[in-house]
This record gives sequence, C-alpha cells and structure tokens, in this order.
Amino acid sequence: MSRAPLRVAVLGAGTVGREVVRALRDRTAELTPADGAPLELAGVAVRDIERGRARGLPADLLTDAPAHLVASPETDVIVELMGGDEPARTLIAAALTAGKSVVTANKHVIAHHGPELEALARRTGAALRFEASVGGGIPVLGPLATELAANHVTAVRGIVNGTTNYILTAMHHEGREYDEVLAAAQSAGYAEADPTGDVEGHDAANKLVILARLAFGVWLDPADVTLAAPGAPGHACPGITGVTSGDISNAMSNGEVVKLIAQAERTADRVVVSVLATRIAQDSALGRTDGVLNRIEIEAEPVGTVAFSGPGAGGAATSSAVLGDLVAIGRGLGSTWAGLPPAGAAR
Repeated sequence: MSRAPLRVAVLGAGTVGREVVRALRDRTAELTPADGAPLELAGVAVRDIERGRARGLPADLLTDAPAHLVASPETDVIVELMGGDEPARTLIAAALTAGKSVVTANKHVIAHHGPELEALARRTGAALRFEASVGGGIPVLGPLATELAANHVTAVRGIVNGTTNYILTAMHHEGREYDEVLAAAQSAGYAEADPTGDVEGHDAANKLVILARLAFGVWLDPADVTLAAPGAPGHACPGITGVTSGDISNAMSNGEVVKLIAQAERTADRVVVSVLATRIAQDSALGRTDGVLNRIEIEAEPVGTVAFSGPGAGGAATSSAVLGDLVAIGRGLGSTWAGLPPAGAAR
C-alpha cells in the first residue's frame, strides 16, 4: 500500500538549495523509496521572492517567511540550507519541537548546538539528519554510526576543507605566496569574499566536532580545537594563514607536502582535537589529495584503517547528501546517529 507523501519545505535556495529543489521537482519517482514514503516539495523560503522567480524557482511555492513554513501544518520535513547560526538554529529547534524531522548541511549549528538539538530530537522523536555537514557528498557520518558501529574508533583524521586544500595545492604546484593564491581562489569562486572561517580552520574545526560525535560519542566544544601549534608550518597563525612559500619549499625538499589536517584522537581520558597545517609524505593518500577534494581516514579496532574520499563541497555534491538524508527519512531510518547512545557535551 502506498504511503502518504512527506511534504518537504526547503529553507534557503542558494547553491545547494537550488539543486535540492530541482531534484524534488524533477526526480520524484527516483527519490521515492520502495519501502517508504514519497517526497513532495511543499515550500521554498528565499530572501527575495522576485529574484527567486527570476532564477527559475517554483513561483507558487516561494515565501520570504521561513518560520511560517516551519510552523505550517502543511509541512512534515524541514530542510535547512540557510547557513550561519541564527535564525537557522532557532528554526531547526522549532521544527524539532513540533515533531518535524530536519535535514541540514549547517556544520556551524550542529557543531555549536549539537547537545541541545540532539536532546530535543530524542525527546520529540523527530529525526535530525546532517550527513551534508561534513565532506559534502562523501558518505562518512552514516557509516560511522552504522556499518562501523561495532568498532572501537581510536582516531579520525583528514582533509575536510576544500578551500584551504585548493590554496595549498596551488602554492605547492605553482610556487606562489599565500596572499596571491588566496586572491586567485576568491576570483575563481573557491574562496569566500571573507575567507576567515576556512583559512583560519574554523570550518574544519566544526566538521571535526561532528565527526568526533559519531566516532567517540561526545559533543566537543569547537573552541577547544587547537588551530595553531609549535612545530607546524605557520605555527604562530591559525589554520593556513601563516604558511609561506618557504614552508612549502622546505616540505618539498623532504618529499613532503603541507596540508590542513583535522585530527581527533582518543586518549586514556579524553579526545584530543586539532586542525593544523601539517607536513605529510607527498606520496601518502592524504598527500595526494589535491584541489577541492576531501579525504577522511578512520582508525578503529578491529577493522583497521578505512578511508572516504571525494568531492567535499559544491551544490551537486552536497545536495547528494541532503537528498540521501531525505530518502532516509522517507524510509523511517531516524537521525544520523542511528542506534548510537545519546551524547551530551564533554566535561
């Protein structure tokens, strides 16, 4: 017997949101799971309705009042793609409070408000899914919570920010200085006009906090992630902001390359987390991960080391994860943490 469709509201129709809206409109049959409910686009919240119409978004579904879509009895699932802290956090919390499942790509909100939102989702029974918050289109959070759940994870490390990896790759291959490459990356659309969150490591720190939640069962504070350390290239500055062409050349002379590595490691009494510009072997898998690609490696017992790599950003890649989460909700699969025990903030 066919099930009633889940009515989906999309908040934000930027690079990712447009792809999600298009898929929900054009690929309804493909996105209907054989063992679940079909998905039906019920509304799209944008800042400027006229501009949304001009960009080809469905005029009859547009609104500039996202809170109305969250509160409406005509919506069942909320897809939050607005980004930033507020009003995204409030809208997600309101949806969960109302018992509506939420899909989001918002790593800032999940990393900074994870304990609150997880507790809220568990209390109301609404699903909270955020696969798209880490690694773009790379499926890594789901496997951590499910296929790898029988393992004891000891470490997670990787390249999780495409902007910084693009910059470091260009510095390595072209011999140019950081400021010059950053300006070129901004012109090419690989870096934001204000790149602080990426180049200082905050974006990667947020993603590391989310990875640690699934790997180690605790919500860490993003402020506790080390972003600069003695001995690292450009160690006096956070992220990659202090890396020079001299650092790159010195690494190359030893068969190494500089990468921004996010790492979380379990010790006897805590989880140690850092996002640091690091010299690694050029012929290693992480060393060969160039451009905007991401790679995440997980060390666990008994499996050993497993890795996930692929496109870490962009509308198409990130929409893949968002749509996958929507299909999972249609199948009734619950939150991203699946059957893992509840996690609160680290003490």
